Amino acid sequence: MKSYKIAWGNHSLELGPRTCIMGVVNVTPDSFSDGGKYLSIDTAVAHGERLFREGADILDIGGESTRPFADPVSAGEEIHRVVPVIRELVRRVSIPVSIDTKKAVVAKDAIDAGASIVNDISALKADPDMADLVAQTGVPVVLMHMQGTPKTMQKAPTYHNLIPDITKFLAEAIAYAENHGIPRSKIIIDPGIGFGKTVAHNLSLIKNLAAFNALDTPLLIGPSRKAFIRSILTKEHTDAVNPDSQIVETGTQAAIAAAILHGAHIVRVHNAADSRATAAIMDAIKTARTEL
Repeated sequence: MKSYKIAWGNHSLELGPRTCIMGVVNVTPDSFSDGGKYLSIDTAVAHGERLFREGADILDIGGESTRPFADPVSAGEEIHRVVPVIRELVRRVSIPVSIDTKKAVVAKDAIDAGASIVNDISALKADPDMADLVAQTGVPVVLMHMQGTPKTMQKAPTYHNLIPDITKFLAEAIAYAENHGIPRSKIIIDPGIGFGKTVAHNLSLIKNLAAFNALDTPLLIGPSRKAFIRSILTKEHTDAVNPDSQIVETGTQAAIAAAILHGAHIVRVHNAADSRATAAIMDAIKTARTEL
């Protein structure tokens, strides 16, 4: 597994032998997991601090749900939700805070408030101003693959050839970013688990993560509590339809373990404590000597 170092401003990330944990803070009423739990500034900030204490290396703050069939929200509403939380969190935690948005105006206000990573599910394509903003501010960016939009992506996702199709998309996204002045050293890719994929697609992506090594960028994976886990588990556990159930969290940890073993540098999760424990074991296994 190739290691990477991303250094910018007062932050740096060592990505390789030790898996990086990105903790999710959804400041939304309708996210598929924990929607509505952290709508107030106080509850969102407290949750972010808890994720930090439990081992998160990055906090990812989002103000617009990207669950399947979700309706978009205005930039103004998104800013109203996330900026006060970001402003307060950067005073209280030492790790980088990421803004999960596809709107340049939201990203700008978030960066002005202290955010230092942009996590864009559209891979810079939803807003023509986003690439230039990222380049000008010098922050790292996550480029994710998605088929369609959150509103449409799960209607009938199909691929000519799953891994090559997504690899091609991400290669083109990297080239687009570089052409707008974003250095490759600040680009992270995400194959987009659950974003325009069937259960079989998601399982194949995790199994074949190593194929994305050819793109020579750090790899982020976000399987946490996703529908493919719930779909598999509902065959044996009737309570697994609840994303916040313990059985779904157990399934999430299995997916995280597989992702780490197959090459993920960063895992985006709702439960930092359990994920840090899973990552510690998997990191020890993947770096173990082959012969004693």
